[in-house]
Amino acid sequence: MIATLSSPGAAGFTSLPPLALYIHIPWCVRKCPYCDFNSHAAGPELPEDAYVTALLDDLDQEQAAVQGRPISSIFFGGGTPSLFSANALGRLLRGVEQRIPFAPDIEITLEANPGTFEQDKFKAYRQTGINRLSIGVQSFQAAKLEALGRIHNGDEAVRAAGMARAAGFDNFNMDLMHGLPDQSLDDALGDLRQAIDLGPTHLSWYQLTVEPNTVFWNQPPELPEDDILWDIQEAGQALMAKHGFRQYEVSAYAQAGRAAQHNLNYWRFGDFIGIGAGAHGKLTFADGRILRTWKTRLPKDYLNLAKPFKAGEKLLPVDELPFEFLMNALRLTDGVEAELFTQRTGLPLAQLREARRAAEQKGLLQVEPDRLAATPRGQLFLNDLLQYFLT
Repeated sequence: MIATLSSPGAAGFTSLPPLALYIHIPWCVRKCPYCDFNSHAAGPELPEDAYVTALLDDLDQEQAAVQGRPISSIFFGGGTPSLFSANALGRLLRGVEQRIPFAPDIEITLEANPGTFEQDKFKAYRQTGINRLSIGVQSFQAAKLEALGRIHNGDEAVRAAGMARAAGFDNFNMDLMHGLPDQSLDDALGDLRQAIDLGPTHLSWYQLTVEPNTVFWNQPPELPEDDILWDIQEAGQALMAKHGFRQYEVSAYAQAGRAAQHNLNYWRFGDFIGIGAGAHGKLTFADGRILRTWKTRLPKDYLNLAKPFKAGEKLLPVDELPFEFLMNALRLTDGVEAELFTQRTGLPLAQLREARRAAEQKGLLQVEPDRLAATPRGQLFLNDLLQYFLT
């Protein structure tokens, strides 16, 4: 859905992208050694009420960004959002809807870890209006889970899928990693087969990468060789395709009609308000501005009434917009319709002409006048492809 402005044809945008909401809950039971997200080990008591109040106050300060649009999707990320009670999340969702209307087909996703699954709790989540889960499994194998610092075991991950369905979630994702320490091809495919058997509608399957400011960065584990990683990638994709999981993004695979709408909005350069400690947002305004925002990272600062929620913002320069747009859009295996470039950036498609021709000649971009899409080779060498669109 695109909201039409009251004065089409004026300077700037004549229409605005769909609007989503990202809510960051920064606490987890224990920080994993590979994690570079803004997450913090929880104490004996979570400040649920104070944090929900702060989130709604934060949202109040974002009202200028709404501009008459409903919220098309909500994503609770973390941390481990499922540490919060259904009462707290229900109060938050009611408060959000009082401020901004929900689209009729709104997708509301909650990230959850298998170690936090409780049947009654997840039934209560479903009753709040949350209609999609993303379960952080990573692996079903004890040695791999231990290496990753996860708090659950394989049996708990299996039970979590059953509990999700029993609680009324007919749409759920499972997060899986590959390229784990000492992982073989059989290990990786075993994890995938186990996940597929549990009946998720979506799989996020991505390679472990060692990021700065993590335990793994300072104490690197021994990871599989490149030829093993390549074999895992090819065999894993073939296995998922055989079972009806279509790859629609670099690391996202879905059953028909079950692609993650919230993430599609990111990749199609839609707008999203970010609330919560460390949350990021991207907002388009009718006058032609496109703004990236970020909130203060530390929970104690976010909860401090004397400190602002917003830590900073950046107005995207016009000459960076092609790269910003394509950095997202070209992650999609089908790419995007070419006209979306102008709709989302306000720039003429002709601005890409020379870069498109050069990338097409290198076999990195599809030769399709009406679409912007990477070739299979371009998907493998996405950073090389994007270099053509840097000014």
